[in-house]
Amino acid sequence: MTLSCFELGERMLSVDETLEALAAMTPPSVATHRVSLAAACDRVLAEDAVSPIDVPQNTNAAMDGIALAWLDDVPAGDLFVDVVGDVLAGTRLATALAPGQAVRITTGAPLPAGADTVIMSEQLADAGSPERVRIERSERVRRGQNVRQAGEDIARGQRALSAGTRLRPQHLGLLASLGYAEIEVFRPLRVAVFSTGDEVTAPGEALPPAGIYDTNRFSLQGLLNRLGCDVIDLGILQDDLDSMRDALAAAAREADMVVTSGGVSVGQADWVKPALTAIGELGLWRIAMRPGRPLAFGRIHQTDGVTVPFFGLPGNPVAVMVTFLQFVQPMLRRMQGEHDWQPSRLTALAAEPLKSREGRVDYHRGVYTCDGAGQLWVHTTGRQGSGILSSMVAANCLIEIGDGCAAVEASAPVTIQPFGDLT
Repeated sequence: MTLSCFELGERMLSVDETLEALAAMTPPSVATHRVSLAAACDRVLAEDAVSPIDVPQNTNAAMDGIALAWLDDVPAGDLFVDVVGDVLAGTRLATALAPGQAVRITTGAPLPAGADTVIMSEQLADAGSPERVRIERSERVRRGQNVRQAGEDIARGQRALSAGTRLRPQHLGLLASLGYAEIEVFRPLRVAVFSTGDEVTAPGEALPPAGIYDTNRFSLQGLLNRLGCDVIDLGILQDDLDSMRDALAAAAREADMVVTSGGVSVGQADWVKPALTAIGELGLWRIAMRPGRPLAFGRIHQTDGVTVPFFGLPGNPVAVMVTFLQFVQPMLRRMQGEHDWQPSRLTALAAEPLKSREGRVDYHRGVYTCDGAGQLWVHTTGRQGSGILSSMVAANCLIEIGDGCAAVEASAPVTIQPFGDLT
C-alpha cells in the first residue's frame, strides 16, 4: 500500500486518523533468530511456545506431611494409618498404596500410585510407632487436598506463550520450566537518530549565547533502548538542505527506521520535509494534538527499492517524548512483532480543573494516586508548556483529554496513560 492511497493531503489529521494511517503504513516485522534463554529478556517471541511436558510433570504434594490412599468410609475423630515408606523431592515410590496406607512425603515429591490426599505435618501426631501415624480430627480432611495434579499449570501440547509476547522475567521462568534453552525471537531494530538545528549544542560543549543543549537525542535514545532497539547515533545536523538530504539517505542505508527531532514546522530554516521529499515521500505532518502538532511521517526510498520509515518529531522536548509514545512506539512494536500491543489506559478523577480545547487531543503531564477507598485521582505537574521537560520528570502518567472536550471539571472522570516500562 502506498502513501497516496490515504490521500491525506495537507489537512490536519486527528490522533485516531494518524494512528490508523500509521498502522496501515507499518513495514513487515523484521527477521528472526534464535537466542539463548538468558539473552531473551525484553525480546519479542517470534513463534508460539508449546509445552513438551506436563507442568508439573507429576501429580505431587503441595505440603510436607503424608500422602495416603484415602479410605471410602472414615469415622470421625482421630485416624491411625500405616506408613510404608518415605518419598523425598526428586524420588518416587515404585509400589502402589493400598487404601489406608501412607508414605511420608515432602513438598514437590510425586505421589505414589494409589495416593490421592496429602495431610500436612501440623495435622499429624505420634502414634507410638514409626510405622504408624495418627491423623487428628480426620473429619476435617478433604479427599484430594494439598495435591497438585500433573499438567494443572500447563498441559503437554498446550500453547504456553503466544508469538508476539514481549518476554519479561516471568516469561523466562516459564520457558525454563518447559525445558527451553533457546527461543526464536525477532532481531533488534536498528534505529538512526539525530537532532537538527544550528542552535542545538551537544552536552559537554560550551553553550553559545543563542544556543540550547541537545536534550531530544538523549531522551529518544533512552526510549529506544528501553524498547530493545539498537540505536545509531548520528549526532546533530545543521540547517542545510543538502547535508540533511544526504544524512537521511545515508541513515536509511543502515537503519530500519530513521527518527529526527526539530525542523518539521513551517519555519524559515525547517529543512526536514523538503529533504525527505527529495529522496522519498511525505505521508502526514500535522496532527490535531498538543503538544506535538508538527510531526512528519514518510518513507525514504533506497536504490534497491526498499523503503525505510521516517519520523520527523517536533523540536520541543516534551512534544518529542509525547509523540514518540503515541505514534513511534506503536510502529516500532509492530515491526518487532508485537502486533497486539496497546497503551495502558485507566480512568481517574481529576483533582483539579483541566484546560483543553475542543478539536484537539491534549496530553497533560500528570501524577495519579490512589485514595483510601481505592479511587484513582490525578493532578497535573503544573505548567504544561511543551518545552518544560521537568513536567515529564515529575509525572507518572499522561492525562489524555479527547478532542471532543473543551475542559474537564474537578472530580470529573478523565483518561490517563500510566508511564510503563519506557518512562
